[in-house]
Amino acid sequence: MVQTKIKEASSFIREQLTHQPTVGLILGSGLGVLADEIQNPVTIAYKEIPHFPESTVSGHKGQLVIGELEGRQVIAMQGRFHYYEGYSMQQVTFPVRVMKELGVETLFVTNAAGGINETFQPGNLMIITDHINNMGNSPLIGPNDEDLGPRFPDMSEAYDRDLIQHAHQSAERLNLKVQQGVYVGNTGPAYETGAEVRMLRTLGGDAVGMSTVPEVMVANHSGMRVLGISCISNMAAGILDQPLTHEEVIDTTAQVREDFLGFVKDLLRGLPA
Repeated sequence: MVQTKIKEASSFIREQLTHQPTVGLILGSGLGVLADEIQNPVTIAYKEIPHFPESTVSGHKGQLVIGELEGRQVIAMQGRFHYYEGYSMQQVTFPVRVMKELGVETLFVTNAAGGINETFQPGNLMIITDHINNMGNSPLIGPNDEDLGPRFPDMSEAYDRDLIQHAHQSAERLNLKVQQGVYVGNTGPAYETGAEVRMLRTLGGDAVGMSTVPEVMVANHSGMRVLGISCISNMAAGILDQPLTHEEVIDTTAQVREDFLGFVKDLLRGLPA
């Protein structure tokens, strides 16, 4: 049944394409501007695609943009789905399954995140080296289809080491200061309490958000290699004496737009095979 839905969605998308995408881009809150840079774009609203959920969050346009970016054939999600929107983990990660069916082998996952590491500053970009699933659920729970991936997938290198090294080299070329660290995935939609942030820091988290982890798990299950980038949009609760708002997230991602665009475009130009 899941395979059928994946094939129906991918067939609908493939009918509108002249080239096969090889790189997938999941663009988080305020970061969808990257999709506007894609040349010769084919744009498909999520609501038109069979079995796709619809994005309900401000800052997420809710469409696929498919075309060429820095010499690569890419498929970009301009807005993602979240567990807190009421979707199942399988619905949240359905687009990753479809990307794999379309031929995507490399996935760039981006997000806006709260900084837990006190050496971070709002506006920093963080290369994700690992994650902690604090969502209390997994998109891999339930019957396993061996055609999609193994029953017990290895997550010891959830974020591809070669791509992490490539990202550091790219940042150095651009003279761009980047952080690196562990991303913690919470369910949301409430921001964390100060006590929760202190707990997550003790557990080894450097940044916290409400996405990414499910998609990365499914990408690994599917045999895709993954690079993750967080935009530190604010410092998490209790670090600075100020309330947290979604507007602050969008404002900060807008301020780092040029750094983010330049970074991802350079990553694509020199993407290792």
